[in-house]
Amino acid sequence: MWLIAGLGNPGEAYERTRHNIGFMVIDVLSKRFSIPLRYRTNDYIYGKGSIENKKAILLKPLTFMNRSGFAVRAALRKFRGVEDILVIHDDIDLKRGVIRIKKDGSSGGHRGVESIIESLGTKDFFRLKIGIGRSERLSPERYVLSPFPKREQAAVNKIVDDAALAVSTILNKGLSYAQNKFHR
Repeated sequence: MWLIAGLGNPGEAYERTRHNIGFMVIDVLSKRFSIPLRYRTNDYIYGKGSIENKKAILLKPLTFMNRSGFAVRAALRKFRGVEDILVIHDDIDLKRGVIRIKKDGSSGGHRGVESIIESLGTKDFFRLKIGIGRSERLSPERYVLSPFPKREQAAVNKIVDDAALAVSTILNKGLSYAQNKFHR
C-alpha cells in the first residue's frame, strides 16, 4: 500500500497558494480515482482507495507545512500496511511547471520535507517536486504563501494534472519510467 502525502497548509487562507500545490494534486487524485477525503484525525485528513489497482491512502496534513512530519508519522502508525511513501510538494528552486521525481536525498531546504525526514528518521521515500519558480520582488516566505495569479490559473491546472498523472505513473510503472516521462 502507498501513502501519498500532498504537502500544504490547512485553512481557507492558504487554499490557492503556491505552497499548497501538493494539496491541489491530492484533490485531483481524489476526484480522478474516486477516493473521497472523508476521514479526519487531529493531524490529517485522508481517503483510502486504489489508483489503477494499487492500494493508496491520500493524505493532507493539518499540522502546517513545517510540521508535516508529525502527520506523516501519525499516519504510518495508524496504517500498518504502508510499503512506500510518496510526498508531493512545491519547489521554489525549479522553474514553474517543472516536475522532478526522486527517491532519497536531502530536503533541498524545503521545511515540510525536512520535518518528514526528522520525524521518520529516514530520507528513504519518494518525492514529487513541482516547480513554482521564484519572485524577484517578494521574499521566498511571502512568495510561497501568496496565491497564484488568475492569469496563471490555466497553467497551474495543467501542472497539477500532470503531477497527478506522474503519481499514477510512479505507482504503476516505477520510478525510472516516471522520471523518463516527466523530466523535461
